[in-house]
Amino acid sequence: MPPLASMLNGAALAPSLHLHPRRLRPLTSPATLQVIGRRTRFGTGKGRAATVRCEGIGIGDFIGGDLLKFDLGQWLSDVEEHKALAIYSPHEGGYEGRYLNRLRYQGYYFLDLSARGLGDPETTLTKIHPVCPAHLGKQPIARWYFPPEVDYRLEALPPNAKGLVVWIIEAKVLSKAELQFLALLPTLRPKVRVIAECGNWRKFMWKPLKEIAGGA
Repeated sequence: MPPLASMLNGAALAPSLHLHPRRLRPLTSPATLQVIGRRTRFGTGKGRAATVRCEGIGIGDFIGGDLLKFDLGQWLSDVEEHKALAIYSPHEGGYEGRYLNRLRYQGYYFLDLSARGLGDPETTLTKIHPVCPAHLGKQPIARWYFPPEVDYRLEALPPNAKGLVVWIIEAKVLSKAELQFLALLPTLRPKVRVIAECGNWRKFMWKPLKEIAGGA
């Protein structure tokens, strides 16, 4: 076999490249990030470093805070103590499902309702109420009567059920009087718990519904 130099017709071999990993400057704290900018019209100058401090970072941000919820025990105890809670979830959604599932594991059944189009909560949930279907402008206006939503589902609960959770989305459109009735509903129906989505926040949080409604 001819030597390698004769195969390359005397061409010189390229010098070897030595790649050194970039030395990273350690951060002073887990809540400090260093961003290297480039020369742009609106950005930082070339070679300059901008320091961004992230406030409120906890251990959950480093070990999967979206999967591990350390406040689930407090969540269960507050549901049993206050019986009616107003919750605030992040805008991206999805977090409230973990708290809902924890109540389901405890033996609760759910009645999901939307506050938009609910009508009078007292009439819809605890009394026989009329419903007018769409008539499209030509059919006569009909009126159907439905049983109370809460009482109907309480009678249909299995014997081993712990209770019924009335989960109301978009509850921020309800008035103070309607929220006060929802806070009073567990007193009228002892096996009922009320969870009302009253807004959004940076993280999942909750408060007693009677405080939001202005009750005593």
